[in-house]
Amino acid sequence: MRPRIGLTGGIGSGKSTVAQGFAQQGCYVIDADRIARTLTLPGGAAIAPIAARMGAHFIGADGALDRARMRDAAFRDPGYKAQLEGILHPLIRQQIDQQYQHACEATDAPLVIFDIPLLAESGQWSPRLDQVIVVDCLERTQIARVQQRNQLPQAAIEAIMAQQATRLQRLRKADWVLWNETLSLQALGEAVFDLYNELIAHYRLLQPD
Repeated sequence: MRPRIGLTGGIGSGKSTVAQGFAQQGCYVIDADRIARTLTLPGGAAIAPIAARMGAHFIGADGALDRARMRDAAFRDPGYKAQLEGILHPLIRQQIDQQYQHACEATDAPLVIFDIPLLAESGQWSPRLDQVIVVDCLERTQIARVQQRNQLPQAAIEAIMAQQATRLQRLRKADWVLWNETLSLQALGEAVFDLYNELIAHYRLLQPD
């Protein structure tokens, strides 16, 4: 079995770039967001349950989840968000378990990185992971990065952040913190390389002779 390393961070923290850096080092990266998107594409495993439990009007003409309609419904009534999560989360966990098994049996990856944006928001992940990395920066930096990347108004970004865990809540989950406040892309890549080597050394020390 390979070490299971959780990776999380708020919007605009640089978490996705860090995940790419670990992949470049040969780690197997399991992307929970990508799994969720796949489940809600046409023919995805979540489409039929969503239509049956929440209504066919949440499925677009192309057969995919109508994200805009679901987002509007969840904004008006949090119960919709809870229902959607109740459908998606068990399917996501199943896919993650399958990918982890594949990483252990069919790859030489030294570490398996569980890229989970909402890791701190859910109590289910800590018992399933060996350690957690939090990519951290100031909230104003998150806002500035997302504005530059997505051209969203500040109020919209703050609304997204309000639905996520706070920095303190994330940091309480951390075994390792990657501080990404002022790092260039090159410096961030170097920080990921250094952290990768620290993790490898840490787990080698734990292996029996």
